[in-house]
Amino acid sequence: MGRKRVFLGSVATESNTFSPLRTDLRDFRDSFFAPPGLHPATPTLCSAIYPVARARADDLGWTLIEGTATWAEPGGIVNQHTWELLRDQLLGELRAALPVDIVLLGLHGAMVSQDCLDCEGELIEAVRAIVGPDATIGVTFDPHSHLSEKRVKNADLITVFKEFPHTDFVKTAENLITLVSRADAGRITPVISTFDCRMIELLPTSREPMRSFIDRLKAIEGTGDILSVSVVHGFMAGDVPDLGARVIVITDNARGTGDALAKRLGMELFSMRGRTRPDFLTPGEALDRALAARAGPVVIADVWDNPGGGVPGDSTIILREMLARNIENAALATIWDPVAVRTCMSAGEGARLRLRFGGKMSPDGGEPVDATATVRRIAPAAVQSFGSSVVPLGDSVQIGVDGIDVILNTVRSQVFNTDVFRNLGIDPANKDILVVKSTNHFHDAFSRIASEILYAAVDGPYPNNPATNGYRNLSRKIWPLENNPHGL
Repeated sequence: MGRKRVFLGSVATESNTFSPLRTDLRDFRDSFFAPPGLHPATPTLCSAIYPVARARADDLGWTLIEGTATWAEPGGIVNQHTWELLRDQLLGELRAALPVDIVLLGLHGAMVSQDCLDCEGELIEAVRAIVGPDATIGVTFDPHSHLSEKRVKNADLITVFKEFPHTDFVKTAENLITLVSRADAGRITPVISTFDCRMIELLPTSREPMRSFIDRLKAIEGTGDILSVSVVHGFMAGDVPDLGARVIVITDNARGTGDALAKRLGMELFSMRGRTRPDFLTPGEALDRALAARAGPVVIADVWDNPGGGVPGDSTIILREMLARNIENAALATIWDPVAVRTCMSAGEGARLRLRFGGKMSPDGGEPVDATATVRRIAPAAVQSFGSSVVPLGDSVQIGVDGIDVILNTVRSQVFNTDVFRNLGIDPANKDILVVKSTNHFHDAFSRIASEILYAAVDGPYPNNPATNGYRNLSRKIWPLENNPHGL
C-alpha cells in the first residue's frame, strides 16, 4: 500500500460583528501568512496541524501537501473580496493536489464575512464537494466558535481546544491527527454527536466550575466507544444563527451513546450558567485592591478591551484612572496606536515629547491621552510568545508617562505572555501593578509571577451583555435572552 496523500490548509480569524473595525487581506498578512510549503516550524493558534503532521508524517506513511496557512488577529467583519480570495486560493490548491486521502483544516470557527455568516461551514462544504465522500476530513476549532450543521455534516472529525486560556492548541492538533489516521486506516468509524446547550456565557477553565468539568471530559475520552469530547463555548460578539455553547461527542460508530452523553454533559454545562465568570470589578475597585496589596505585581485584566475579542484595543479608561490617582511603578500592555508609534520612532529613544495616544476608534474607549512622554524603548517588529507560538506586535514602543510604562503597538494583539513586557525593556516582576488587555489567555503565564489577578470590566465597544446586544440573526431560544430555553 502506498503513502497516503494528506492536504493541509488553514484560514482563520475571529469576527466581532459589532466591532468598529473591518478585516481585509492586509490584516491576514500583518498577523500571519505562510504560502504553500512555507509554514514555519512553530505553530500559530490555528495552524498547529502543520508542525504536528510534519513530525508524524513518516511514521504514519503520509505524504503532505501543504496549502496556504493564514491568520488575522480578531477584528471586525471580513471584507467579502478578501474571504473569497482566501477561500478560492485554498480550494484551488486542494484541486491541484488531487487525489488526496485526507484533508486537515486548522480553522478558528467564528469567521464572518460581509455576505457569509458561516465562512468555515462554506469552506468545509466546498472541500467535501472536491474530495468526495471517501476522503477523511478533520478540523480543529477554537472554542470561541460557532458550530453549524453544515460543518458537522461535512467533517468526519472535529477537535476543539479544551482550555480557556488556549494552552492546549498543539495537543488538540495531535489528538485530531491521531483520530484521523485511525479513521483512514479503518480502525475506527467516527460518528459525531452534538448538543445545543442554548446558552451564551463566558467559560474560563482556569477556575471552577469549568476546571473540574473539563478535567472530567478529559477522563471520559478514550473510554469505551468515546473517542473525543469537546465544548464549543460560542463567541458572544458574533451575531450568527448558530451562536451559543454546544457539546461535541465523537464515538466509534455508537450514535446512541454519543447522543446521550452529549445531552448529559450539555445540560450539566447549562446548569452552570451565571456561575462561571470571574468576579468582575470596576476599574476603580480593581485599582483600590491593587494599591492595598502587600506585594506585587498585581495583574489587572482589562477584559473587554481585549483585541483578541475583535475590538481595537486602544481604550484609555483604565490608564486615565491610573494617571488621575498618580499611580507609579506600573506598566500597561498594550494600546494600539500606529500613528503614535510612528511619531515615537521618529523622535528616537530617550526623546521627551508631547504625545496624543489611544482613544481613536470608538466613542466608548475613552478620550485620547495627552501627556508628556519619554520614549524608553523602540522595538521594530516586536513579538510576544504564546506557548511555542510567536505572536507579532508590529513596530512597538515603550513610553513613560508620569511613572507608568505604556507599550504602544502597531499590530493588534491581546496579551498572552509576560515577555510582552520584557521584550520592550520592562521587568514585569518588579512592577507593583500590571494592566493587560486580555480576557483570560494571559492567565497561565502571568499566574506564575502575580501576587493576585483581578478582572476589570470596563464597558466599551465589546458587546459583553448578551441580553442587550440586539442580535438580528439569532432566532433560537437561548439563555440569557430566555430564562428557560429548554422548556424544563
